Amino acid sequence: MDWLALAVSLRLAFWTMAALMVLGIPIACWVAFSRWRFKFLVEAVVALPLVLPPTVLGFYILVAIGPRSPLGGAYQALTGKLLPFSFEGLLVASILYSLPFAVQPMAASFGAVDRRLLEASYCLGAWRWTTFRRVILPLSVPGVVTGMVLSFAHTLGEFGVVLMVGGNLPGRTRTASVAIYDEVQALNYGAALETSLVLLGVSFGVLLVTYALQRKVWTAWPGK
Repeated sequence: MDWLALAVSLRLAFWTMAALMVLGIPIACWVAFSRWRFKFLVEAVVALPLVLPPTVLGFYILVAIGPRSPLGGAYQALTGKLLPFSFEGLLVASILYSLPFAVQPMAASFGAVDRRLLEASYCLGAWRWTTFRRVILPLSVPGVVTGMVLSFAHTLGEFGVVLMVGGNLPGRTRTASVAIYDEVQALNYGAALETSLVLLGVSFGVLLVTYALQRKVWTAWPGK
């Protein structure tokens, strides 16, 4: 059992979830309420990781964060380090790869809020930020929680993007999924089984907590 690889996976999943909490909510809010005619273009870009092969996505991310790219060059100039094959580069790739798993549940939840409540808030003189904070967000807690948990669980199982962007550096970019692959390649099925069972247990436990919290929220909500 490679506990170090599991620790890297959990760390990566946590920071991916935290970053998508910050980035995903504004994007989801815009998707839910924007009336732009070509909004579907943004929705397609957000959903692209769902259908794009992980190796293809990983290749493009690897090129985008390389030292010759503006992003990779700026990062190297500031830190003296390279983004490819580093935990930071792996985090960037995970955020992009898990983006639709966070944005889509949140956007669906925001869009399901009764528009009459929003109009009432505006009529009472509340600003958009106040309306979002006091009306939309409390009513969308299940969708936000679902987006956070799905992004966490999805990151735990990443393989293709992780291997393309992060490689296989023990203690830095070697995740549990890569460790399982290595053990299978070495015909060490016992170690692969142990790591797989741990990942299965963690993922199942996360989903159990999510569904339990959603049920508690909706049961406590008036009229449910």
